[in-house]
Amino acid sequence: MIVLLSVRPGTLESTMTEDLSPAERYAAARQRAAEQATALAAFREMYEFGLDPFQIESCQALEAGKGVLVAAPTGSGKTIVGEFAVHLALQQGRKCFYTTPIKALSNQKYADLCRRYGTDRVGLLTGDNSVNSDAPVVVMTTEVLRNMLYAGSQTLTGLGYVVMDEVHYLSDRFRGAVWEEVIIHLPESVTLVSLSATVSNAEEFGDWLDTVRGDTQVIVSEHRPVPLFQHVLAGRRMYDLFEEAEGHKRAVNPDLTRMARLEASRPSYQDRRRGRAMKEADRERERRQRSRIWTPSRPEVIERLDAEGLLPAITFIFSRAACEAAVQQCLYAGLRLNDEDARERVRSLVEERTSSIPAEDLHVLGYYEWLEGLERGIAAHHAGMLPTFKEVVEELFVRGLVKAVFATETLALGINMPARSVVLEKLVKWNGEQHADITPGEYTQLTGRAGRRGIDVEGHAVVLWQRGMNPEHLAGLAGTRTYPLRSSFKPSYNMAVNLVEQFGRHRSRELLETSFAQFQADKSVVGISRQVQRNEEGLDGYKASMTCHLGDFEEYARLRRELKDRENELARQGVNQRRAEAAVALEKLKPGDVIHVPTGKYAGLALVLDPGLPAGRSNGHRGFEHHDGPRPLVLTAERQVKRLASMDFPVPVEALERMRIPKSFNPRSPQSRRDLASALRTKAGHIPPERARKKRSQATDDRQIAQLRKAIRAHPCHGCDDREDHARWAERYHRLLRDTSQLERRIEGRTNTIARTFDRIVALLTEMDYLRGDEVTEHGKRLARLYGELDLLASECLREGVWEGLSPAELAACVSALVYESRAADDAMAPKLPSGSAKAALGETVRIWGRLDALEEDFRISQTEGVGQREPDLGFAWAAYMWASGKGLDEVLREAEMPAGDFVRWCKQVIDVLGQISAAAPREGSTVPKNARKAVDGLLRGVVAYSSVG
Repeated sequence: MIVLLSVRPGTLESTMTEDLSPAERYAAARQRAAEQATALAAFREMYEFGLDPFQIESCQALEAGKGVLVAAPTGSGKTIVGEFAVHLALQQGRKCFYTTPIKALSNQKYADLCRRYGTDRVGLLTGDNSVNSDAPVVVMTTEVLRNMLYAGSQTLTGLGYVVMDEVHYLSDRFRGAVWEEVIIHLPESVTLVSLSATVSNAEEFGDWLDTVRGDTQVIVSEHRPVPLFQHVLAGRRMYDLFEEAEGHKRAVNPDLTRMARLEASRPSYQDRRRGRAMKEADRERERRQRSRIWTPSRPEVIERLDAEGLLPAITFIFSRAACEAAVQQCLYAGLRLNDEDARERVRSLVEERTSSIPAEDLHVLGYYEWLEGLERGIAAHHAGMLPTFKEVVEELFVRGLVKAVFATETLALGINMPARSVVLEKLVKWNGEQHADITPGEYTQLTGRAGRRGIDVEGHAVVLWQRGMNPEHLAGLAGTRTYPLRSSFKPSYNMAVNLVEQFGRHRSRELLETSFAQFQADKSVVGISRQVQRNEEGLDGYKASMTCHLGDFEEYARLRRELKDRENELARQGVNQRRAEAAVALEKLKPGDVIHVPTGKYAGLALVLDPGLPAGRSNGHRGFEHHDGPRPLVLTAERQVKRLASMDFPVPVEALERMRIPKSFNPRSPQSRRDLASALRTKAGHIPPERARKKRSQATDDRQIAQLRKAIRAHPCHGCDDREDHARWAERYHRLLRDTSQLERRIEGRTNTIARTFDRIVALLTEMDYLRGDEVTEHGKRLARLYGELDLLASECLREGVWEGLSPAELAACVSALVYESRAADDAMAPKLPSGSAKAALGETVRIWGRLDALEEDFRISQTEGVGQREPDLGFAWAAYMWASGKGLDEVLREAEMPAGDFVRWCKQVIDVLGQISAAAPREGSTVPKNARKAVDGLLRGVVAYSSVG
């Protein structure tokens, strides 16, 4: 059942009874008495404000024993429904688990519930925190609940309600599968409360919940409790994005459209340089336009918002470095948003929250610069910050003592930090692969922070004017308030052994077919089937149009296609042969070789710094290794250090000269690059590149091509006057036939896709003796206790004794390779590694991964589909080794070249996996469990220990 509510708050409460008849008044009085006897009535008394219609509707459904899916905008108060589930559980003497996607949210919710119900009734379970875990109400991350379900934890006894906050996280391609695992595996007796941002397919998601969880009511509210106004800031003026048109429709502000048109017509700097004469009147007009249309600086934006009474504000900048730079720019500009009293309160709170941090660490962490910004009411907020620092920023912002925050988009993920205004500098962000426009869903999530309920009458979203901005595009983002929920569910090795152990293979397969991913795939087949029917009708028409009176034109067209395919095949073979020759030539390169890069962006003279050989071909040295052939790291004659790809070498390359690379060479130092590039040009700048000799085409001597050409000339249709016209219809026919076949394969592929992937995973695990039919072997039981992206690799390392005999610090270094993923580009230098046993163990870990990767290929398990083991990343091994060895924070961060927040986060993830390994390793005759615990103790100190959020 779906209930769509857009009624404004208070309208249900204000119903008058003055005009009712005596009988109606009696009935209304009885209804009020019945309502007063409900759990909801007692719950409402706990709040100073009245509940909104969607909150009342959701709570009533819960009290009636139904599950609920509540989809409402950010800041609308949907967590009230989750808190009512807590209230019901306590009233009924049952347990309630309140799950959140991130630890920061768990900590925040734990503090909220402790204030309301007391610390004795509320517990907290995250990856690194366990507080009062046997309490009737426990706040936890979703992964913790998933692990409890698989382990059959006794803590689940008496569980009545599970609240899944931010359930739209199941779209997350890295972690989303966990939400579906929990929803599928929760006992039937548990009532599920799903809280989501406004999604456009809430009905579809609700249908699935109804299927797997039983009676579920879907309540959708489009109403924002604090109305949001959209603006564009250009120059000194703030423009409304929309203006009211006839019939209360919103139209884009014509001033913005005019500005975009004027800016597009302005001659560019290059045009003027080309000598285009401009009349004095034109120059004057341009000067006037320029004075109106420009992007204000960050300090100017904050000053403008302050003058308009629009602070506190969050400015979203999609770069950590830019967030820090923005704070510095505001400090240099002399901005002060706090008076002396506020400054004192800030300093007092900051000193209290950071009192446990040693003085020598404060200096390393940039504490004093950070404090100066806070005292002025300005701060950054991003994942690279120390968690304690982030928590302080959040607390000061909520208290109104920080008024301008520059944040990355991670702030939009549920943290309770509402502002009066939200500023977006740009509508483009880096998505991990390329710079892409933000989606309507992302825009909604970011601007949803604007408008504090109970404080602000209205919220404001401000987008800064940028050259080339399209107001219509911005209006589309602002007007599309919803986005679809897409499942990212994929089976994993750990999931497979846990399911088989609990349910057996057949029942496990059936369970996976109930996933939301399969539910969506099955629904999408209907539309594809209709397209196939339309295509088949089109094929009949194309076939009639290509009919030839001289013979079978379909046969003639097939001969032409075969000829074209054969010619293309030979061309590809030629390219592949040249690439293979080029790869062999690249494998012979050594550091210090001078080469000439034949093509690409970095074509020209270059010096090889690192050959970048693939796994197993680097003479025992393991740096950045590549599965697709050598990828040499070079210094170009233009002083750039870049890692090249195989496509840069379409032909073989040879060393022109040899040069010595100084031991002091640092690729990050501009001076080092300049000196070595100068020496390179002096040494080999006069040597001309060798010209590649053209080879005779294979098609000239190919017997199959000769036969096809002969058959084509002999075919009756070859002499038809309308041959080429028929050929065009035949080409359309063939293209549509190919498209139709692809659609049919998609239909076949989307049916039982999840179960088929599960079958392949089970087959691989059976081959490796983790499973024997429905029996889980000892190896499988070990794998069942290892959660993470590289679960199978970790299990194999334990199985082969790779980590036996390692010291705690060496073990921490090796385990870091299982969790760490570098943010650095692929052209970075090979990471520094600990020497001795740790280096050998890391090399063995990568060797085992190579074997697993080949095995996955044999069983058609693809990483591109989100299944399989990625290559371990050695980039954090040296930092983990140093920290676990007791080195100081200053030294470790300097060597790691990593922000403190990232360092803490990766350490905590290593600690989490070390805990799993300690529990999964053999009890007898193994040094791993004891050393894993010691490694945890070595890592859990200093900044890592006193950061409560990770």
